Amino acid sequence: MGDWWQRNIMEPGKLPLLLALTAFVLTFVITRVITRLIRAGKGPFGNVKAGGVHIHHVVPGVVLTVVGGFGAVAGGRHGFGSALAAVVFGVGAGLVLDEFALILHLDDVYWTEAGRKSVEVVVLTAALVGLVLAGFTPFGVDGMSQDELQDRANVIATVAGNFFFSLLALAKGKARLAIFGVIVPVIALVGAVRLARPGSPWARRFYARRPRARARARLRAYHHDRRWSGPRRVVQDWIGGRPDPQ
Repeated sequence: MGDWWQRNIMEPGKLPLLLALTAFVLTFVITRVITRLIRAGKGPFGNVKAGGVHIHHVVPGVVLTVVGGFGAVAGGRHGFGSALAAVVFGVGAGLVLDEFALILHLDDVYWTEAGRKSVEVVVLTAALVGLVLAGFTPFGVDGMSQDELQDRANVIATVAGNFFFSLLALAKGKARLAIFGVIVPVIALVGAVRLARPGSPWARRFYARRPRARARARLRAYHHDRRWSGPRRVVQDWIGGRPDPQ
């Protein structure tokens, strides 16, 4: 375990990324717990106000993100300063993206249906950073054997191929499959070969003169959304809380 940690986390300089991701996830979880307690009228917490203005937590989040970002640039990749900057940045990013929907709509939509976008963005961000963190990085690792070099070269080639299929999935309007497909080959391949979603760049380019393909794409998207919208809502409600009834 110690050798793996040294070779895959410390030598490639991934410790700040790990600290930032941990701080990001913990900040989001703690923030959602506090906001749900405030919403339920429980606990000692309450909304922060100044001069009658509700100060959303995206405000300190932006400040922390800026401080942590500039601190990371100034502090380099190693040392206590870099680790501290990574934690500050992760906390700030967690606060900002928890209110991503508010920034997107320029309105307080935290507990509305539109507020679900914040949960989606946080989950996708954490997954993407986690995939980057879990990937094998050959740069900055010293003293590797020939077998280790070959293994890492194979991983890089595999990821490059998956990335190509992920780009196809993204062009077909399947962002989630595209993100996870960078690492998992089957997911990337499924997203690349299936019909594009209506309105995606691929559909606009290749289905414009194919009415049958457009009709199949709309029908498949309808059945897919109907099948998975329920479970997706359950997961989103469990993570971020149920939106207010409209």
